[in-house]
Amino acid sequence: MVKNTDLNFFKNKRVTVFGLGIHGGGVGIARFLARHGARVLVTDIKNKEKLATSLEKLKGLKNVEYVLGQHREEDFLKADLIIKTPSISWNNKYLRVALNKRIPVETDASLFFRFCRNPIIGITGTKGKTTTSSLIYDIFQGAGKKPIKVGIGQVSVLDKLDELKEKSLVVFELSSWRLSSLKKNKISPHIAVITNIFPDHLNYYGAMEKYIEDKKNIFIFQKPSDWLIVNYDNKYTREINEESVGRVIFFSLNSLKKSPSVFVEKGDIFVNDGVDIKKVMSVEELKVKGKFNVANVLAAVAVAWSMKISLADIRKAVTEFKGVPHRLEEVAEIEKVKYYNDTAATIPEATLAALDCFHNPIVLIIGGTDKNLDFFELAKVIFQKTKAVVFLKGSATDKLLAQIKKIFPEKTEDLKVVNSLEEALNTAVTLTEPGDVVLFSPAAASFELFNDEFDRGDKFKKAVAELARKNLKNP
Repeated sequence: MVKNTDLNFFKNKRVTVFGLGIHGGGVGIARFLARHGARVLVTDIKNKEKLATSLEKLKGLKNVEYVLGQHREEDFLKADLIIKTPSISWNNKYLRVALNKRIPVETDASLFFRFCRNPIIGITGTKGKTTTSSLIYDIFQGAGKKPIKVGIGQVSVLDKLDELKEKSLVVFELSSWRLSSLKKNKISPHIAVITNIFPDHLNYYGAMEKYIEDKKNIFIFQKPSDWLIVNYDNKYTREINEESVGRVIFFSLNSLKKSPSVFVEKGDIFVNDGVDIKKVMSVEELKVKGKFNVANVLAAVAVAWSMKISLADIRKAVTEFKGVPHRLEEVAEIEKVKYYNDTAATIPEATLAALDCFHNPIVLIIGGTDKNLDFFELAKVIFQKTKAVVFLKGSATDKLLAQIKKIFPEKTEDLKVVNSLEEALNTAVTLTEPGDVVLFSPAAASFELFNDEFDRGDKFKKAVAELARKNLKNP
């Protein structure tokens, strides 16, 4: 595909933005389009009260109108272009109406790739995307490479095109939903990273194979001169890398003599180019917790190494990196009990990994919305790895409890299910002693009680802060 780099493309075009949202993605799209002369219509099923924060950020923009609390078929038929929120299915009835009339449908990611002239480092994976992307950005920043964050966490996408300088490197976090839109344009990033693949979003995809197909778009259209950085320890990523035509760098938590590779051996991180094996640093120098975070570091090191960043610059950035919010984030220590926010653990595997990070007794707060995932492995070990468990109500909680009752019928009367996060925290506090850890790691999505996992994490941190204030008043 030949890239179109002329942003005048948008001038006077009627563009329907399908989904404003509350995280900044839709705001960034609308702001970018208005700046480049498009006639913008934003439609969202949420009403203006729920979208107040986003609407405030767009206040005063010209050539932007809104249809909120509903969708109208006419807004999809009269458009020259539709930009959909990544999570909206391509089978959505309004999109089908537009596509049947040959009206083009894009996402912010597919348009960014079409118009970006700079090298793109794309990062995907079921877990670890944000942490790995953030560390890659920090390494490039420290090495003077003028990187731009795109799509990382809640960072917007399309409006970042206006921030690009001639030599900017783009560090782009890519969900499976955003990757689905790259297929139609047959384009993949110059450097592709897959941190891992686990069952996820099966309520959306229905089958694991469809989920993996979207993930593969990150590398399937690469050229032989491009790079794929892939997790050797994950069965899915180890298998699909065989379809790559680009150059492959494996990373592993175990000794790995394949080259090129980045691996851990006897507590040290090494890079192997097939000629020399060089030590980067010791794992003990890392500030982030857990094996999964070591794997994220290995992926970031591999990217920087492929871009010929010096080992000294890599080491400096990695040793200073403290992780990102909502991922095993230490929130407070109250009465010698530490509280951790791990709301980004939206699958059982992520919670299992978090539980392995502590030697202290753990009081676990868990539960939320089911994504059609399997909770059997978590149910088997949840009481071995914790001192106590508090269950937050939700469809995933019901599913997990059903598994637990089958495996541990004697535990039925001990299961504590609560209706709110505040109640969960207050219950957890009564179960702690000095030296314990309270870990909020839900293993599930958040939509039944919260806007999203970030809202959930913020509310947990707020509840912990309130607990700390009460403790100060009543020592």
